[in-house]
Amino acid sequence: MSIVVLAPGSRERVAAGFTLVEVVVALSILSLVMLTTITGLRTLANTQGALDRLTNRVDQVRTVSSFLRDTLESAAVGTGGAGGLSLGGNTRESAYFELLPQGLIWKSTLLIGEGFGGSYLLRVAREDDQLVLRWQEPGPSGEPTGDWDLAQERALVAGLQEFEIAWRDPLGGPWRQGWQKGDVAGWVRLQVRASDRYWPDLIMQVPR
Repeated sequence: MSIVVLAPGSRERVAAGFTLVEVVVALSILSLVMLTTITGLRTLANTQGALDRLTNRVDQVRTVSSFLRDTLESAAVGTGGAGGLSLGGNTRESAYFELLPQGLIWKSTLLIGEGFGGSYLLRVAREDDQLVLRWQEPGPSGEPTGDWDLAQERALVAGLQEFEIAWRDPLGGPWRQGWQKGDVAGWVRLQVRASDRYWPDLIMQVPR
């Protein structure tokens, strides 16, 4: 058995370590840091998802609005109302424009595919919870000849909750919703609510 003799005034070095309280405190702090990091990442992901949905909705509103404006601006309409109207009594092709309770029909040039298209009757109407575009070739008199339910289609807006159409004559006046043959629409207003969001009112001038 060996005996260690310490010189006077010297101290024995004792190995230092963490107490149980220090370990618990360190683990608590680490847990708080990890919780804060995870919460921040989750908030960032939710924010990014919300921004993506908002961007997609804005793009959809812009795309649909631009399409409707462009096709309506190139519409062939007359001065006496709906259905097979002659443009000023000349020999140009007949025109067609009509408002429905849940849609509108007009004649316009539609480009289908690349470099292929022509003059079609277009109908934009509510079908269940969608805003649907349908098109068909006009008959000899310029009016629809086939069943619209069998016409080619494309959904423009999904999750449709409200779709209202109003019109007023070229000289202004109040917005109206009833439409009869012989009425002359100068402006058309579309009000859309989809996916619990109201779109900005789409007001388009009907060319004469």
